[in-house]
Amino acid sequence: MTRIAILETGHPPEALKDDFDDYAARFRALLGEGVATTRFDVQAGHLPEDPSAFAGAIVTGSAAGVYDDLPWIPPLTDWLRAARGQTRLVGICFGHQIMAQAFGGRVEKSDKGWGIGLHRYQVTATEDWMHPRAASVAIPVSHQDQVVAPPPDARIIATSDFTPFAGLAWDDAVSFQCHPEFQPEYTAALIETRRGHLISEALVVQALETLKQPNDRAIMTAWIRAFLLLTPPSVEGEGSGI
Repeated sequence: MTRIAILETGHPPEALKDDFDDYAARFRALLGEGVATTRFDVQAGHLPEDPSAFAGAIVTGSAAGVYDDLPWIPPLTDWLRAARGQTRLVGICFGHQIMAQAFGGRVEKSDKGWGIGLHRYQVTATEDWMHPRAASVAIPVSHQDQVVAPPPDARIIATSDFTPFAGLAWDDAVSFQCHPEFQPEYTAALIETRRGHLISEALVVQALETLKQPNDRAIMTAWIRAFLLLTPPSVEGEGSGI
């Protein structure tokens, strides 16, 4: 049976826990029924002992920054480096950032401020698993940090003026800054928890309006499922090509 490891690096704010699923549950829903998953609480120090025992691993979002002095971040970084070539890796938001930094890139708090609401990205390169094809995708976002320098071996597959390195791909890994697992309702509720004290009123109002527009979560969900479930990892030494 195909089994996916969900590396849970964060949790919804306390105020939203009763009304919305946690992040592991969201990725289980994204993968769909029939896909076995195992949750690992990374903040508690839990990581898969054998990455090759899983068809793939998803690193979730987190309120933490990859540069924070937290005891669970260095072990996760080391695990990601060791797991390359043993299983397929998917990073979302914080997962996107920690993968980029682990593989030789750089992440910083962006001087552009908060990215919230529905952001549209141009698809700059097409991988074999990216079906259905799309010239651009609009996906919910919630972040301050960004990848400011991608790893030298990464392919940039999605970009915007606000987030130039929004999607990165390697032969055995892919990561996105956005949140395909976030419903617009959850994204709006998350924004509301930060209204006024963390995010300006004007930006909140603008972001909430964007969430009323159609999104492409279904497209990116199909991409992630195809990457994790339909194409086997490339064999080390065979070169690129998924």
